[in-house]
Amino acid sequence: MKVGYLDCYSGLSGDMILGALLDCGLSLDLLTAELARLPITGYRIYAQPMKRGVITGTQATVNLEGRTSEQRCLNDIIDLIQKSSLDQHVKERSMLIFKRLAEAEARVHCIPIAEVHFHEVGAIDAIIDIVGAVIGLDHLRVEALFSSPLPSGSGTVETRHGIIPIPAPATLELMVSSGAPIRPTPDRDMELVTPTGAAIVTTLASFERPTISLQRIGYGVGACETTAIPNVLPLWLGEKIEEEHGDDEASGEERKILLLETNIDDMSPELLGYIMDRLFEQGALDVWFTPIQMKKNRPAVMLSVLAPPAAEGQVVETLLRETSTIGLRVQPVLRHYASREEVKVDSSLGRVAVKVKRLHGEIVGISPEYEDCRRLAEEHGLPLKEIFHIVTTEASANLIGK
Repeated sequence: MKVGYLDCYSGLSGDMILGALLDCGLSLDLLTAELARLPITGYRIYAQPMKRGVITGTQATVNLEGRTSEQRCLNDIIDLIQKSSLDQHVKERSMLIFKRLAEAEARVHCIPIAEVHFHEVGAIDAIIDIVGAVIGLDHLRVEALFSSPLPSGSGTVETRHGIIPIPAPATLELMVSSGAPIRPTPDRDMELVTPTGAAIVTTLASFERPTISLQRIGYGVGACETTAIPNVLPLWLGEKIEEEHGDDEASGEERKILLLETNIDDMSPELLGYIMDRLFEQGALDVWFTPIQMKKNRPAVMLSVLAPPAAEGQVVETLLRETSTIGLRVQPVLRHYASREEVKVDSSLGRVAVKVKRLHGEIVGISPEYEDCRRLAEEHGLPLKEIFHIVTTEASANLIGK
């Protein structure tokens, strides 16, 4: 599994993440071409080598061409992303980041999520940072992202809402909702983690340090020059190493997950469908409903959730807030799984993403991405099952043996 690790010792922001991805080999031309699929104009992305202390990295900047920052609500941004021609999984991950940020802002200001206006975060440069980060991770084939604890910073920062303490309230809300660890830095009188950076990392990353066979390190350079610590964000890229264990240990840490269950007999199926979506947003690995029968012969469902230990708090809170249950069962379980990766293949019908399943390095399964196959079916006027057959056959011929 190819993974990335963000070492946030000197801070975290959207432009630093983008700079680190570019420093790790993401092509600026490719990034610019992909971002051009958004219905946004009037900006230009620059990437230049920049030195902070003894470290040289890449500084990414977004210059607006005669435009001012725009205020957008969540629906405006979701509509903008949905209307783009970006790959579906890039759209979904980008929208998820903005949804989490909107939820944090709504909680801070005690208003409905529909009334949140992002101000600074809704500006074009922030949209570019968030969507660009998702594009960069995708094109560098990072399957899992990890992060160090986040530095708190200290002092105050001036915003359109006035002067607020550091960390910003929205940043703190994102840390709380994700269970992100925070490292106090009372000696650093500046904002070290921006809401945009926090939104990206708390949505896409796990806060642990895996064992990695390093392949490349890139540095995203921040806008501020500091004398004490270089203002850079290192991104480590490499292959995750599966740790060996003795006979007395049943599994590796990555196999330890939680099974959370609760029985519900008094909720609408429409609400349960919404709750399933919310649970996946909170980090659930799988969610399913099992028909059961409860006391007084009532038909009911057992709601089951598989989640990593780090997501337990968010999942429990979602279940207690969003369902009628007053309690749930939690038990640790172990799982075995094959490695997988997503690759892009050029079929005779068009470019399509394919999930590749490997066991001991050998390809044992190939599954085309549904949304890509659906698009090809509509473009060519062919049955969806025929698209799946053609893509699977051609992808197998190209990939088996590699």
